[in-house]
Amino acid sequence: MNGKKKTPSAQHLLQEKVRDANLCTGCGACVNLCPYQAAYKDKIVILNDCDLQGGRCYAFCPRTPTSLESLKEKLFDPKDLTPEIGAIKSYHITRSTDENIRSQAQHGGTVTTLMKLALEQGIIDGAILAEGEGNLLAHGKTVTDPAEVIKFSKSKFINSSIVAEFHNAAKTDLQKLGAVAQPCQALALAKMRMKPIADNDANIDKLKLVVGLFCGWSLSWRDLSRLIESKANLESLFGMDIPPSKYKILELYTKQGTLEVSIDEVAACVNNACKSCFDMTAEFSDISVGSARLDEGWEVAKGWNQVIVRTDLGQQLIDLALSKGLLEERSIPEGNLDKLKWASMNKKKMAVECLSNISGTCQDLIYLDCRDPVLCTLLPENQA
Repeated sequence: MNGKKKTPSAQHLLQEKVRDANLCTGCGACVNLCPYQAAYKDKIVILNDCDLQGGRCYAFCPRTPTSLESLKEKLFDPKDLTPEIGAIKSYHITRSTDENIRSQAQHGGTVTTLMKLALEQGIIDGAILAEGEGNLLAHGKTVTDPAEVIKFSKSKFINSSIVAEFHNAAKTDLQKLGAVAQPCQALALAKMRMKPIADNDANIDKLKLVVGLFCGWSLSWRDLSRLIESKANLESLFGMDIPPSKYKILELYTKQGTLEVSIDEVAACVNNACKSCFDMTAEFSDISVGSARLDEGWEVAKGWNQVIVRTDLGQQLIDLALSKGLLEERSIPEGNLDKLKWASMNKKKMAVECLSNISGTCQDLIYLDCRDPVLCTLLPENQA
């Protein structure tokens, strides 16, 4: 024996650097590539050991070392890039003109409208969406019929392994896939687009459209289930929503009426991985969509979406939806975009602080590059 230390496998590194460090988001980027890992409830689990050193599971994970600057330079027009919320081609407040879609959607029904239109126009032939499966859990599902999209309208608040479903769908005869993705999922897909494993691109060229969702954090299925069961019959729950932060509540929609839960109780259910996430607005998407903020208050605002268009394809799709009268838009309140930028930068700052605390030094941000021109301004020594 020469005493040479064995190089850790990709699976071993993923377990040590991501899962054991409470950084795993459950996005599913490491699932359905091989038989060794699987999504179980809202977690990723190892089924069998793997000794492959250059594994896609590690390369595609959104919580392994990533140069955000390089990704943005390759995926977006440099003149559209902003430090706070990534690329912006245009910014809108929109909602579906279809009252049936609006009544079933989480907010204005913009995401449902865009995915339905993309399927109808042949921009994509498969839409990867989050499907609820009861008891709050959700999983990724590929939809090919535009009429079926409306069934997937509600926000889930629990991680669903959307990227794992992409891996499955990419193995089929479908050639043009679109996905509705949380920020971590969109980042995983962006990393895949860079084809880090030269001899296997995982059919990433089939990915044609990503509609991103604004996301402050997702919730642990186990913790949220216990919390809701202490307030209401879980089987009577048909939806929930989180109003703007000033309200400090989670709204539970049950057959018996709406219940309000203190955000302090909900905070205990937040996934640990979300505390180290830098991205609130799904910056690695073609279009990003979130709930609107309007001067009239939450009761009006929750019927509308705010939309960031980031790519040429995203602009074409939103323009088409508006020209066909499928979406309507309203005036943007003064200062709206500035408030969104502030909130986004605040999340980046919290992520930098969290990662610095984990590593013990602000010079090690775990999966982020501390030399990134945006993130480096948030390091303690660079703060005014």
